[in-house]
Amino acid sequence: MKKIGVLFGMENTFPGALVDKINSMEIGGIQAEFVCVGGVKMAEPSGYAVIVDRISHDMPFYRAFLKNAALTGTQIINNPFWWSADDKFFNFALATKLGVAIPKTVLLPHKKFPPQINERSLRNLQFPLDWERIFDYVGFPAFLKPHDGGGWRDVHHVHNPEDFFRAYDQTRDLCMTLQAAVNFKEYFRCYVVGQSDVRIMPYDPRRPHEHRYVLDPPAYDPKLLKRVEKDALTLCKALGYDLNTVEFAVEDGIPYAIDFMNPAPDADVHSVGQESFDWIVDKVANLAIKKAQSPEKPQMNWASFLGSPSSKTPKAKPPLKAASGASTPKKTAAKKTARKAK
Repeated sequence: MKKIGVLFGMENTFPGALVDKINSMEIGGIQAEFVCVGGVKMAEPSGYAVIVDRISHDMPFYRAFLKNAALTGTQIINNPFWWSADDKFFNFALATKLGVAIPKTVLLPHKKFPPQINERSLRNLQFPLDWERIFDYVGFPAFLKPHDGGGWRDVHHVHNPEDFFRAYDQTRDLCMTLQAAVNFKEYFRCYVVGQSDVRIMPYDPRRPHEHRYVLDPPAYDPKLLKRVEKDALTLCKALGYDLNTVEFAVEDGIPYAIDFMNPAPDADVHSVGQESFDWIVDKVANLAIKKAQSPEKPQMNWASFLGSPSSKTPKAKPPLKAASGASTPKKTAAKKTARKAK
């Protein structure tokens, strides 16, 4: 029996619905359940063919467990190694290279540094920063936000340098980005599942959190929706995420990718609405089953190393022993030399 596990935290509606959906499909040899994990033995299989990860970004123990599970052959949605390495500023730079529209963005040094960092540690850091040049490039209004964060935490909407410095002083030791604001008319949040299926959901980040999904949207230009879908797929394929949301703010008909590092996106029925909820449950269930049935294993550099016969660690050879009554190599060489001398 191949098991599909769901690893989750505080959310209530999606994990149970996903498990019920998979089991209701009655696929032979496949069963879904909530993950149960305690002390993890190194290099020991997890017991799951697939794990859908909804919480490891908040729990280092879970992230380490998932990496060990991937090492032993479990397919993880999403790849815990890349998720650990990824950050939003890199995503913005990558998207720019891919031809996806991104608002002008600058990475900023920490306002405060860890206690062990002193002036000698900062000798490569420009000081003072050329703030005028930065502000001229990005412009105002803008958003000051962490280079690696989520849930709209520590995000500041700033309208001038005075606003900026007041907000920057509150950022503690976070590494921040300053990004030009988009004066959007339309805004979309897109589920992308399996790097193939996209659901475009009208969204308004200016509303209270529980009302941000627009459940009665107006009609949109089909060409705009087609570009949004194309750009969402381009980003998720490049980043390697099997489950993600991509957010676009549209100004003058151009969809700017604002946020696309959401590998455990909100999927609560009370916020996304029943129709979108049913869609994501169905798509993730089918993706997890497909991965469970696939003979492929996680593609990692170490996986190819462990699987290569030529790269297996050779067994240590036993020390040379002289056969009974035989001379050691040095003695044999000495005898040959003696015979030649005679």
